[in-house]
Amino acid sequence: MRRPRSTRSLAAAVTAAGLAAVLAGCTATAATTDTATSAAATTSVVSAADVEAATATTVQDALAANLEPTTSAADDSAEEIAVTLDGTTASADSEAVTVDGGTVTITAAGTYRVSGTLDDGQVVVDTTDDGVVTLVLDVADITSSTTSAIGVLDAGAVVVELADGTTSSLADGTDYAAGDGTDAAAAFYSTADTTITGTGALVVTGRAEDGITSKDGLVVESGDVTVDAVDDGVRGKDDLVVAGGTLDVTAGGDGLKADADDAATAGYVALEGGTTTVVAGGDGVVAETDVVVAGGTLDVTAGGGADAELADDASAKGLKGGVSVVVGGGTVTVDAADDAVHSDGAVSITDGALTLATGDDGVHADVDLTVSGGAVTVTRSEEGLESAVVTVSGGDVDVTSADDGINVSAGDTTSDGTTADGEAQDGMPGGGGAPGGGGEQADEDLLLTISGGTVVVDAEGDGLDSNGYAAMTGGTVVVSGPTGDGNGAIDVDGTFEVSGGTLLAAGSAGMAVAPSTESAQAWVAATLDGAQAAGTTVQLVSADGDVLATYTAEKQFASLVYSSADVESGAGYTVVSGGTATGDVVGGYSVGGDAAAGATTLTTATAGEAPAGGMGGAPGGGPGGGGFAPPQDAAAAA
Repeated sequence: MRRPRSTRSLAAAVTAAGLAAVLAGCTATAATTDTATSAAATTSVVSAADVEAATATTVQDALAANLEPTTSAADDSAEEIAVTLDGTTASADSEAVTVDGGTVTITAAGTYRVSGTLDDGQVVVDTTDDGVVTLVLDVADITSSTTSAIGVLDAGAVVVELADGTTSSLADGTDYAAGDGTDAAAAFYSTADTTITGTGALVVTGRAEDGITSKDGLVVESGDVTVDAVDDGVRGKDDLVVAGGTLDVTAGGDGLKADADDAATAGYVALEGGTTTVVAGGDGVVAETDVVVAGGTLDVTAGGGADAELADDASAKGLKGGVSVVVGGGTVTVDAADDAVHSDGAVSITDGALTLATGDDGVHADVDLTVSGGAVTVTRSEEGLESAVVTVSGGDVDVTSADDGINVSAGDTTSDGTTADGEAQDGMPGGGGAPGGGGEQADEDLLLTISGGTVVVDAEGDGLDSNGYAAMTGGTVVVSGPTGDGNGAIDVDGTFEVSGGTLLAAGSAGMAVAPSTESAQAWVAATLDGAQAAGTTVQLVSADGDVLATYTAEKQFASLVYSSADVESGAGYTVVSGGTATGDVVGGYSVGGDAAAGATTLTTATAGEAPAGGMGGAPGGGPGGGGFAPPQDAAAAA
C-alpha cells in the first residue's frame, strides 16, 4: 500500500533512475469541486514518498496502491418493484416508495424498475439500511427545474442498470432550491458508491453544473452513457473507474474527475476498458492523485484543442494527475490547448498507444517521466517530453515540437528557454548554451537517460536538451534538429556520455554539441560544407569505403553527429551526399546503405574529435563540456 501522503512541503529529494531529483515546493493543484471552471484551484501537498512510489510504476502496481473500487451488482433474485412515472406524479405498489407530487422517494434496499416520464420532479433514494438499491431505468425520462433528476441521499450502495434496448434521460434544474439535500449540483447525484451497468443507453444533461456526481466511488461498468454538462461531466470522489461500455462526455469544465484529497489511496481515475470520448472546456481527465489508463479507447479534446488560445488562469490539459499518470495499455488520443499529459509528480508509460497534439508540452512531469514500452507519438507541441528526470528504456517515441523535443529542466520552460519566472535555464541568458554546452550551468539533479527503445525527434528548438546531464546506453535515437543557429540538435549543459545504442543527430551548426570525449562508445561529429537542403541523402563512410549509416533529411541541416558500435575511436570518416538506404528506415536513418557512384564529399571527420569552432565534447568545465563530473549514481544507472 502506498505510504500516507505527507502534510509537509517537499524539501526532500526523490531518487529516480539513480539520480536525486529535487522536489522542493512541488505541489499538486486540483480543481475545486463546485465551480464552473477548472481555473479556480486549491492546493494540496504531494509527498516525496507518493511520487517515488509512482516513478516508473506499472498499471498493476498503481491500482494495487489505491483503494479498490466498490462495484455492486443487482440482486437478480429480488422481486422487482415497478415505479411508473406519469407527468407530474408517479405510482408504485410498495411501502418502500412514497410519492409526494413529483417527488418519488425510495426508502429501502431492493430493485426498482423505473419507467415513464416525470416532467418536473425527482427520484430520491434515502434508505436507512446498508443494502444495495438497484434502479433499473427502462425508458425513464426525468426532468427537474429545481434539483437533481435522481438524488441518492443515503444508501449502502447504488446500481443504475440501463435496461436492454432502451434509452433513458436525466436533466436537472438550472436554479437549485435551498435544502434539497445535496451539496453539489448534478443531474445524477449520489452520496453512495455507485455502479452504472446494463446494455441500454442513458442521456444525462447537467444544466446547473455537473452531469453525474458521486461523493463516494463511481464505476461505469457498461452501457451507453452520454453526458452534456455546464461544468464537470462525470465526477467520483474516492475513485472514478471506467471499466467498459461507451461514455461520451461534453463538459464546460472538466470531463472526468476524482477529487478526494484526504487520503493518498483515493482520488484516482482509472480507465480499464470501453470507449470514452471527452470534449472539455477544462481538463479532459483529472485526478487528485493518479490517472491510470489500463485499456480501452480514450479520446480527449481539452480547451478547444491545440490551436486554441488559453487564458493565463485556465487549465486545459488532456490527462492530469496530482501524483502520477500511468499508461499501461489501451489507445489514447489527446488534442489539448494545454499539456496533453501532465503530472505534478511522475508519468510512467509502459504500454499502449498515445497520439498527442498540444499547445504546450506533449508529456510533462514535474519530477520523473519514464517510457519503458508502448508508442508515444507527439504530432504537435511546444516541447515534446519534459521533466526533471527523463528515462526512455523501451517503446517507440516520436516527437514533433516547435521548441525542444525532449527537455530536461527543473520546471516549465517557455519558448525562449526560461522558466515561468523568467530565469534562464541554459548556458546563456534566455536559453541556448555556448558552443559545446554551457557546463558551468549544469544541474546535477537533472538527467536524460536513454537505454532502449526508439526515439525520433523533429524539433525547431533543441532536439535533446538537458540542463543537467545525459547518458545513452542503448536504443536508437534519431534527431532532426533546428534549422536556425540559436539551437542545436543536442544541447547538454553537463556531460553527455554514450556507451551503447545508435545516435544520429542532424541540425544547424551554430550551437551543435557532441557527446563527451569520455564516452565508452565512439562518435563522429561533423560540420558540413554548407547547409544541406531538405530531402538530401547523406552517408557516413569509413576509410575502407564501408557505409556505416544512411540518412535522408526531412529539413535543412548543417551538422551531423553519429555514434554506434561500428564507429572506431580515432578513425577517419567521410560524409558524402547521395546513396540509398538498404535496411529499415527510422526517422530517415538506416544502418549501412549502398554508396552512390561519384558521391560528393561534404566533409571529413575523426571519431572522437570535435570540428574546429564548435561541437564541444570535452569532459571538463568551460566551453566544450560539463562543469561537473556526472553524478556517480547516475553513471551507475546508465
